[in-house]
Amino acid sequence: MATAEGAPAPLDRSGQPVSTGPYTLRSLMEDVPLSAEGQETQITITCVEYWDGNLYIGTSAAEILHFVSFPSDALNEVYSVNYILASRLELSQGVSTLGSSPTKGVQQIFLLPSVNKACVRCNNVLTFYSLPELSPAFGNTKVSGCSWIGGRDLDIDDNEQVGPEVIMICIRNRIRLVKIGEEPRLVKNIEYPGCLASARRGRFACVADAHSYALLDVENQQKIPLFPISSLNEETETISEGMPPDIIKNVPQESGNLTLTRAQGDTGTGDSTIHGRSTSLGAFVGGLGNVQPASRSRSRDRSGFGNPSGTGGQQYPQQSASPLRSISSSQSPTRVSQANAFIPGPAASSGHQDEVTQRETNQKPPSLLRPNISSPIASEFLLTTGTSSTEPGVGIFVNCDGDVVRGTLEFSQYPSTIVIDGNDPTRANTAGSLEDDQEGFVIAATTRILNGQEQNGLEIQRWDITSEGKTWLAVPEVSHAVGEHTNTLPANNSIGLAMTLTLQDIQFEDVGKRLRSRRLKISRSTGNNEAGNVETSLSELSTQDSLEDWEIARVQQEDDFARRLGKKRTRIVAWSGSSIFWVVKNPLALRLEFVIDNVLHASQESRLDQNRLIKVMREIHNQEARTETDFLSLEYVRQKISIILFADLATNRLDVDQHVNEHLFIEGGLDPRVLLSMLPLLREDIVEGPKGIWIHAGLVALMERQLSVSSITLEPDEILSRPEDFDLLGLTRRYLTIWRQRKGFGSIADETQVFSTVDAALLHVLLYQDQQSLGGPGGSSTVRAELYAVVDNDVDCFDRAVELLERFHRLYVLSRLYQKRKMAGKVLATWRRIINGEHDDGGELVDGENEVRKYLVKIRDPSLVEEYGTWLARRNHTLGVQVFTDDQSRVKLSPHQVVQLLRSRAPDAVKEYLEHLVFGKKNVQYANDLISYYLDNVLAVLSTSDGARSILAQSYESYRALHPPKPTYRQFIIDNAIPASWWHDRLRLLELLGGSHGAGFSYDIPEILQRIEPFEDALVPETIILDGRQGRHHQALRLLTHGLGDYHTAINYCLLGGSSIFHPTSGRVDSLSIPSREEQATLFKALLSEFLRIEDIGDRVERTSELLERFGTWFDVAYVLELIPDSWSVELLSAFLISSFRKLVQDKSEAMITKALSGAENLKISADLIEKCQILGPQIEVVKPQMTTP
Repeated sequence: MATAEGAPAPLDRSGQPVSTGPYTLRSLMEDVPLSAEGQETQITITCVEYWDGNLYIGTSAAEILHFVSFPSDALNEVYSVNYILASRLELSQGVSTLGSSPTKGVQQIFLLPSVNKACVRCNNVLTFYSLPELSPAFGNTKVSGCSWIGGRDLDIDDNEQVGPEVIMICIRNRIRLVKIGEEPRLVKNIEYPGCLASARRGRFACVADAHSYALLDVENQQKIPLFPISSLNEETETISEGMPPDIIKNVPQESGNLTLTRAQGDTGTGDSTIHGRSTSLGAFVGGLGNVQPASRSRSRDRSGFGNPSGTGGQQYPQQSASPLRSISSSQSPTRVSQANAFIPGPAASSGHQDEVTQRETNQKPPSLLRPNISSPIASEFLLTTGTSSTEPGVGIFVNCDGDVVRGTLEFSQYPSTIVIDGNDPTRANTAGSLEDDQEGFVIAATTRILNGQEQNGLEIQRWDITSEGKTWLAVPEVSHAVGEHTNTLPANNSIGLAMTLTLQDIQFEDVGKRLRSRRLKISRSTGNNEAGNVETSLSELSTQDSLEDWEIARVQQEDDFARRLGKKRTRIVAWSGSSIFWVVKNPLALRLEFVIDNVLHASQESRLDQNRLIKVMREIHNQEARTETDFLSLEYVRQKISIILFADLATNRLDVDQHVNEHLFIEGGLDPRVLLSMLPLLREDIVEGPKGIWIHAGLVALMERQLSVSSITLEPDEILSRPEDFDLLGLTRRYLTIWRQRKGFGSIADETQVFSTVDAALLHVLLYQDQQSLGGPGGSSTVRAELYAVVDNDVDCFDRAVELLERFHRLYVLSRLYQKRKMAGKVLATWRRIINGEHDDGGELVDGENEVRKYLVKIRDPSLVEEYGTWLARRNHTLGVQVFTDDQSRVKLSPHQVVQLLRSRAPDAVKEYLEHLVFGKKNVQYANDLISYYLDNVLAVLSTSDGARSILAQSYESYRALHPPKPTYRQFIIDNAIPASWWHDRLRLLELLGGSHGAGFSYDIPEILQRIEPFEDALVPETIILDGRQGRHHQALRLLTHGLGDYHTAINYCLLGGSSIFHPTSGRVDSLSIPSREEQATLFKALLSEFLRIEDIGDRVERTSELLERFGTWFDVAYVLELIPDSWSVELLSAFLISSFRKLVQDKSEAMITKALSGAENLKISADLIEKCQILGPQIEVVKPQMTTP
């Protein structure tokens, strides 16, 4: 077997030998009854043929055993076949006419099913029989001196052959083409003596005698000599020029059938041949005649051939001169030299050593090699050559032109027989189909030296591609007890090898038992201490578990499906001793599993050889599955390796090898739930579903055995305590991440359960690993980023994800999960839990209140906006109000609704919202409400806080103490504002009261006056504004001048009429609010009177002079002069007087000019009237008399 050298071939469960090579053996028949009871026991099998359920075995005792097959009765062995002995045909025991060696019995069984005939060559005597019972045919015709029978046209498929068939019968000095039909008919004679082997493709036949090969063109009468069989054969004759041209003797046209003659007796010395259904054999083919023994020529005597031992037991006569017409002499040496380049020759020597060698050679001639001819494809033949039977041999390919093609094949020792199997599109080879017939193999029966002893077996190698190495298939001996293997290798016993006529189906039951599906119950596996059994049948399952009807039906379907798997076809047989084997292509699953099991067996004493398993994965990575069985086998092997490697990592807690990566497990295509079941940490994340997890039965047994005996202890308490644990989780994480990318693939079975498990396990692993990078948003953490990516892309295990996130206190991540599901209420509730102080290990929600505000703007649920908007307004008035005031908000509430909502749920935020309406939206409808809020806040503070009143009084004193130029009082209190809400409210109040919203805005002045009356000394600006609103301008100007000392505001009061003071002004002022010039002059007169009563004489003179200088045009000079005290010098009023007088002169001049212009305009109009009258002339008007009433 293809096992370690010197080791016996292991056996599978059925007692058959196990092989890791491309071929294996399956018993066809053991303990063949080679001899009848009480007869000779030293009998061997010489040839085997199989056709249509009939097995024909030729023996060295010149007998043919005919067995008939019938199916087994066992229900679970559908493809098992038994054989019964139908007949034992005894042939002649005479001595061969081609040599003096003892006879070797039946040498060839050549079947012609198209005409129901069999050709049997026994002791070089050819006999014809009828199929299938082997009754004599053609009148017991016999042909003596036959060295070979064959030559079937390989270009014609056996299944397509209909009617008579032309074969090649090789006798002593020629080859005869004979058409076998109802009667044998000679077609052609080809003069080629001593032919020992042949193969024919159409009109080309490759033949061999005892010394060399040749290529025959049977139609064009040409022969191409090729190369010798052995390079040590000095007697190999070359083809000379000038040979006779007519090499083929055609049968006369009038000779339709060959004349048959009846022999008077048998040529053998024994009794008549015994057959259960025939009488005697003695007829010979008249056209062929009896070939009488002749004295052997000198050349044949030195050939060394008698009847050499070996499969088939043919005679090897020496080649004689041939009359065939050869190719030109210039071509022959070239082809011979090409072939000789591949033939291993003897070592070169010189001097005395050459003479010694020559003498030894003369004394002991070298043994001749058996020729081997096969045809892999229609245009090529494969021939073997070498030096001796104990030296390596070489296989050479030649085409139909006799040229060497391809590379050569090397055999460890010269083969006794070769068989070509596969990759011939013209024939149905072993597999019987193109799917399993793409690989071409050469199987050679040969011998190797192992531990100093010869060992016979089969050497197998590829012929169609560059050599991938050779495998050795040993044939085990079988004891006489039926079915009991001794598990030893045959020693010093030759083995036979042949290709039968009919394909036979071979069933590998272990393949189906492993590849069928079985349910893996994780809960049961983890608690079961008994190892699983891959051969558990349906009846056994039913007794172990209470299966439901659907599961029973599924198991039955899998069993039926398994019977289709593991089916191989072959027609290659090998035999050794009394046992016959089918040589069949080894199922991929068994071949690779044997390698895996060897690795596992070795790991019991040392660490698991991961590299060996990885090597197996790489070897099958690009292997193409041509059949359903191969596809499932590759899948099974990959998955088994994945389980073993992952279990080794999980159990032994080793560092993860760089070659053991997630892609290795992905390539296996195993259901991820199977691998995850080996990690107790993640086992609870597995979703089996109502129908469970179904995997290959071989994997179920492995998993149950692994889970029952493993020591996996990867538990939560120690998950982060060791670096190798973290590496294992990292490998698992990457593996699950790749699996997660397969969502949506229709080829995944149980997709819902699989991806629910993948998502849950991946989330679980990420949460554990992220514990190493807790705190902060984690933007630079790869694990954190993957965690976000998982929840942001949604998960199929929503409930399990919520449970995990709650367990790990990852509320923010939980909110992201809710966001993906558009569960706005859950998102806001989770954020509220974090903002209210509930523990969140991640700490990612940094600015939670602002996140709530932004999220409320995006959602469309009014109830959530109202609930969480008012909740936020209670915590943060500004952000809460922004929820209701944002123009991008998708929920639009009317101001009235918002005001009512805030008043009921967040009263403290009402003012913020009203400010937005009044100052932001310029909605004066709510100005009175806002004024009331401001007054409430300010008056509440003033009524309870002496400090507040003191601050206001101090502000007045400080402002009055400032020397001009100084800012207005409003600007002064803004610049010196204190961080108090009531101060801000007072500024807003002054702005509203001062007319910031135009002349059309009005409020309840008496009510406000009544409320501020107790604090009018503290609220001076408010009193001024209200006085102006009531028309009490003199009182207002008095407070501005003497109460505040805000002279600039007093001047603005006169210009603007007191309607727009104490508020920021920008742009143009409404003309409707500006008083007329007369009203302005009146206000300026009142202000002049107040300036003249300023206590400080310096301020009085300065403010009065500035007022008269800047606004002198609003004053009457006489009034001013009467009002100004006489003690003031003219110089103080010089600017006012100059401007006033200049204005008077200017007005006088303008009046004179206006008068003159008016007179000129009057004259012009008069002149125009006169001119029009002249043009029109006089007009006569008739006056009608008026009628008088009586």
